[in-house]
Amino acid sequence: MITAVYNTSSDSANTAVRAFLTKVGEHYLGHSFNTASGKGKAIWHSIRDDSFEACCAYCGEQSHPLQIEHVLMFNRAEFGLHHPGNTVPCCKSCNKRERLADKTYCNWEQHLQKVCSSRDEAHQFNARRQKILENFQRFNYPNLNQNEQHAIRVIANSLYENIKTESEKSLDLYKQLDEAFVK
Repeated sequence: MITAVYNTSSDSANTAVRAFLTKVGEHYLGHSFNTASGKGKAIWHSIRDDSFEACCAYCGEQSHPLQIEHVLMFNRAEFGLHHPGNTVPCCKSCNKRERLADKTYCNWEQHLQKVCSSRDEAHQFNARRQKILENFQRFNYPNLNQNEQHAIRVIANSLYENIKTESEKSLDLYKQLDEAFVK
């Protein structure tokens, strides 16, 4: 089955925000964290295979392939950084967070609680939570103060809006050029 993809200006804006969050994460880490090759890949494999024993951080199941989950979501709302301390292995079914009544996504602890409860494994919540917290600590994930969080939020939102606006302006420019030179 072929799935159609529909790209919007919001998609490019979200990609720009994730690129920014990657660079901020690497700033705190002190080097690149490319999980596809080199040192970053070795770090990711250590997290997945050694720290989490090739099991999903939320449900505890061995699943292949395990995906990279950003515990603090990798977006402009939660501004989780692309950093080893913020990444855990996750199966495909656990890599979907529920939306709350206010349309925001539940945080990682709420998600973990829901996964454990739905599997009748509430007794596993504390152990899985501790393992995730240890990963934050192991890689010295930055504990951003309110000013740092606000700065990231302001920049990410500005970047998002600017990219979205530029995409729409580019379409308008194309329409003008098309009208002038093609038609």
